[in-house]
This record gives sequence, C-alpha cells and structure tokens, in this order.
Amino acid sequence: MFKSYIARLKSIVGDMKATEIINNALVVISAGTNDFILNYYTIPSRRLQYHHVSSYQDFILKRLDNLIGELYSLGCRNIVIGGLPPIGCLPIQMTAKFRNIFRFCLEQENKDSVVYNQKLQKQIPQMQASLTGSKILYSDIYNPIYDMMQSPGKYGFKETKRGCCGTGFLETSFMCNKNFCVLKEEDILKHQIDAIERVSVVLSITEVEASILLRSFHWSVGKVHDEWFADEERVRNTVGILERPVVAPSDDTELTCGICFDPYLPEKIASVSCGHPFCTTCWTGYISTTINDGPGCLMLRCPDPSCLAAVGHDMVDKLASEEDKEKYNRYFLRSYIEDNRKMKWCPAPGCEYAIDFVAGSGNYDVSCLCSFSFCWNCTEEAHRPVDCSTVSKWILKNSAESENMNWRREMAKNSLERYTHYYERWASNQTSRQKAMTDLQQLQTHNLEKLSDKQCTPESQLKFILEAWLQIIECRRVLKWTYAYGYYLPDHEHAKRQFFEYLQGEAESGLERLHQCVEKDLLQFLNAEGPSKDFNDFRTKLAGLTSVTKNYFENLVKALENGLADVDSHAACSSKSTSSKSTGCSSKTRGKGKGSSRTGGS
Repeated sequence: MFKSYIARLKSIVGDMKATEIINNALVVISAGTNDFILNYYTIPSRRLQYHHVSSYQDFILKRLDNLIGELYSLGCRNIVIGGLPPIGCLPIQMTAKFRNIFRFCLEQENKDSVVYNQKLQKQIPQMQASLTGSKILYSDIYNPIYDMMQSPGKYGFKETKRGCCGTGFLETSFMCNKNFCVLKEEDILKHQIDAIERVSVVLSITEVEASILLRSFHWSVGKVHDEWFADEERVRNTVGILERPVVAPSDDTELTCGICFDPYLPEKIASVSCGHPFCTTCWTGYISTTINDGPGCLMLRCPDPSCLAAVGHDMVDKLASEEDKEKYNRYFLRSYIEDNRKMKWCPAPGCEYAIDFVAGSGNYDVSCLCSFSFCWNCTEEAHRPVDCSTVSKWILKNSAESENMNWRREMAKNSLERYTHYYERWASNQTSRQKAMTDLQQLQTHNLEKLSDKQCTPESQLKFILEAWLQIIECRRVLKWTYAYGYYLPDHEHAKRQFFEYLQGEAESGLERLHQCVEKDLLQFLNAEGPSKDFNDFRTKLAGLTSVTKNYFENLVKALENGLADVDSHAACSSKSTSSKSTGCSSKTRGKGKGSSRTGGS
C-alpha cells in the first residue's frame, strides 16, 4: 500500500519532489499489539512454534527490523516506533480471559509488554546506526495508557476497564444498558463543575454564586435558568445572593465584630454579600460548628440573625480548618446525588459509586461497578419480576420484629407451615446463588487456567462455562423472588396459581439440570490426567442446557410481569386432548418442580 502511495505521489509531483517529501516525512509505526493478542495469547497458533514468549518477542522484533529496513529503502528517514501498551489491562483481554466480572488486569501479559518494550528500546540505536542518515525514536505508550486505565477521570473518561458494546457477550449485557450510568467520584465532581460553569456563564455571576443557586434548586440547571429569568430579584433574595450589601463599606481604621464585639483592623474582618462585619476568628468558629452539625452547612447563612445572605464555599476555603474543609467538600459532593431525583448512591456496604438512572424502560434493576445489583425504585437487591410492594411485605414478614415468637404462636398451624414452605425455598435459592458466585470466582481465578491446560483448550474457547455460571446466578435470583410472589398469590385464583406453579416448576427443573451439569459434570474434566474425548460433548450439553434454562426463565419473568395474563390460553391448552401438533400445546404430562409452591390456606 505504501509503495502504491509513493507511485501516486510521484505521478503528481514528480520523482524528485516525491523523494524530498518522503525523506522529510515522519513515519509512525505501531506494531506488535495485535500479534501478541491474536496470534499468541488468544489463538495459540504461534505458541506451537514459539514455546516461550521471549522467543516470540524476538521474532516480532526481527520482523520489525526488516520492516524498518524496507521503509528506509523506500526513502523514509524519520521514524517513530510505538511500544506495546499494557496488554493485560485492555478490555478485550480481560473479556477474553473471563476477568470482566472482577476486572483483573492480566499481570503476566503486562510484564511481557514491559520486557518487549525494553528489548525494543535497546534495538532502536542499533537500527539507526545501520541506516545512515536515519532518525529513529521510541514512543512510550505503555505508561500513559496504564495511567489512563487506573485514573480514567484524570483524562475525562468514565470507564476504561470495560469495552463498549460489541467486545463480547459479557460486556454488552451490562455496559450497553442505556437506562442507567454508574458514576465514580471524579465523574460526580466533573458534573458539578460543568453545571456551575454553565450557570455562571449564562447568568453572568461568579462560580460561588452559581454553586449557591444550584444547591438551592437541587442541581437543576434548567430550573435555575427558568426561575432566574422569571424573577431575578426574588431568586436573589430567596437564596441569599444579594446584589448590594446591607451594611455600607466603612473607611474606619477599626471595625467591630458583630459576634465578640471586639475591635479589629479591617484585614481581620470578613463578610459575605450583605456586608455584616465579623472577625475571622468568630467566622472560623461559626463555620466549624455548622460543618460539624452535618450537611446543613451547605445552606449556611450570615451569622447575623436578621440576615439571609448565603455563605459560599469561598469563605469556607478561606477560613475553615483543613479537616472542616474536607468535611464540607464531602457534603458538597454528595449533595449532587442526594438532591437529584434521578440519582442514588449504590446501597452496597462500602461502595462509593452512584447511579444515574433514566426512567421509562419499566425495568428498575441496575448493576453497579462493585458488582451489586439492586432495584432503583426501592433500593432493595434486584428482584425482577416481583414488584417492590411484594418485596417490601415479604422483607417485613421475614424481619425479627414481625416474626417474633408471640406472632408465631398466634398463627394457625397451616398458615405457619405455608409461610415456612415459601421462606425456606426463598432462603435456599439465596444461599445457592451466593455459592454460585463463589464458584464463579474460583473458576475465574484458578480452575479456568487449570481446565485449559488439562484439555489443551484456549481459555477463550471456555466461554460457555462462564456463561452457564452467569445464567445460574441470574436464575437463582429470579427463582428466589418467585417464592415471595407465590406466597402472596391469592389462593382463590386457582387457574393463575396452577399456571404459576407450572412455569416455576419448568424453570426450576431446567435450572437444577444446568447447575448439576456445570457443578458436578465439570469435575471429571478438571481432574482428568489429560485431554478427554468427551469434552466436546460436554460443551454441547452445557451450552444447550444454558440456552434452554434461559428460555424457561424468560418465559417465567414475562408471565409474572404480565400478571399471569396468559393463564386462559394455558388452561385451554391443558384442557384439550388433541395432539400437540394440532393445538400447539404439549401433550406431555408435567408435574411440579421440586421447589414449586404449595397451595395452602391464606
């Protein structure tokens, strides 16, 4: 392609001018990344030839040396060669190696990149010495990209450890969800700064005044603009941004503090927009006391009891202690989320991420970067397809306050048995889900590599096992909440209950088969002495069970979200004795799943 470009250039400007252009051009080369990712790490075609990564690095460097020589022969004299990035931190690699749930960088691949770059830097002076008149430089891309991956907010990014839509099944299920966005602390701060700057520019006020306005109007830029242009004077008086001071400036050599009533030099006196004079010592004490009282400090007003002038963060920055400044800034940052109706903090213990939610999809389940999934509407753990009201009643019923011994004694025996039936299965599925998550982590950190070695299969081709575990985790969550749904399903709606039990039983039976396969059947291949001829059959079986189970649960979720509205068509199918071919119904007799709900007294 480059030779074609040279020929075209010569046809336009002539041989001499073309040679001059090429001699003076800067040629930038990026080579090696795809070679390592595709040909060595992911598809082991080169590993069969080069058993150690060091020998493959030397092979790539030799090819690069030949390329530089060819470019030199074509007239290139100024060349920049880019090194390898931190390959182990690239989203595509974390996905391919199934680390996307916990987002581990692959440290060995990063170390390989560092060694390759060191070899390249040593080789470049030798290249330049052998090519008279050439200038060949090394470009470090490893460190900037690594820093970008570790501190995305520093470069204006929200997320650098996950690929965008299209880098794989495991990425798209989360990152392509358009109805919510996870915000880190640096993201929140950037949103605040952007909002303050927009208000400041449009209204021609200071950024301190803009921040006071935004706090008063719950960080809604649109609301600030609407109210301000409707009645600026009223807004100023309401939020405490005074256009003119209440107390006229004084030329006196000494001013009296309005709190301690001691005289001070003017430089020891401070005031806000109202002009009321207070000494810096009293200001510091006043600000500190208010900050230590809690987030109300963000609405701080002038110490004069009759004055409503607002105290902005400029006074806090100027007069507060470092400890108080840190507290104030923390309250200020959190106010952006806590004052915003479409934002919430992730409720997981210790998590400091927030969720920006866009209503309208009907699905309130969101997933935080900390791996915790919860319902946006009620902030309980994700409970689709059960509605928030049912979840609230169920959690209250399970709590120690309502389920005390006196209450139990008063319950009729059949009611207690019925409740126990549903609760035990609800709790059992929760336990199974937690164990599945632990098993998944064990697979990712230890067993996947072991299985790859035992079965001589690249980890990238073991994706079907991870998909099975992810399906199990999701299905256990859904199945758990169907027992809360079943408990509150009215007994007199017999047709709905039968339909519900049928769907629940089918889904649970499919899940048990899938769980059994991935948990037990996999062991024989993990513990095998070498490759097994039955492994491909296992792959087909597990992938099939995963797909079937997914379909069962999709049908269950859809039916429950529709209020079991399809019960009539199901009853019609069940009542007909004609063949399944003519009616579209299965003629096979089905029983309840082993965990299906029981009918009992209310």
